[in-house]
Amino acid sequence: MLDVAVIEEPAAAEASLDPIRSRILAALAEPGSAAMLAARLGLPRQKVNYHLKELERHGLVELAEERRKGNVTERVFHATAASYVISPSALAAVSPDPSRAPDQLSARWLLALGARLVQEVGTLLTGASRAGKRVATFGIDAEVRFASAADRTAFADELSQAVAALVSRYHDESAPGGRSNRVVVGLHQIPGTASPAGRPPASGAAPVQGTASAPEQETRE
Repeated sequence: MLDVAVIEEPAAAEASLDPIRSRILAALAEPGSAAMLAARLGLPRQKVNYHLKELERHGLVELAEERRKGNVTERVFHATAASYVISPSALAAVSPDPSRAPDQLSARWLLALGARLVQEVGTLLTGASRAGKRVATFGIDAEVRFASAADRTAFADELSQAVAALVSRYHDESAPGGRSNRVVVGLHQIPGTASPAGRPPASGAAPVQGTASAPEQETRE
């Protein structure tokens, strides 16, 4: 089972958003048959079986094993991932396009950047899975508490300059066999952290978390 799977097909996205099917997907973090799921979820077995077939058809669940019980063969399924993300590609013509109205201070543009990140990384993961390879990626997750709006602005300016300097230093347009990578940096307030007075609650030092993956083999899209 994957930690996260990206849903790219519109029909699969629709299937995953059905309330009953989303409950079945969550329940199938542990393998189960239609009868077992019916008992867990308090639903008729026939209804569960119907939804299971639809989820299987869209690749959201898969057969784990078959158990023989007398004259009946019980099919046991598990979800293909612990969680799912719907790619903007499932929205086709109405998916966000960051190039449409670039604006560093726009929250909607930041959303468009995030949507493109999901779409592009999802495409890479799909190709890597088919090729039996991994994708080289790097991620940083950090929290920072600013004392004032001026500090936030100064932080954003310094961050922009640092990223621009690194890109300028390492970008090589003419390198033979070079591979283009995308760097996305975002800064936003964490929802629910503001107090009634407009100040975030006190907290300890915020850790910076980062992950990197640089396998010997990687996909080439």
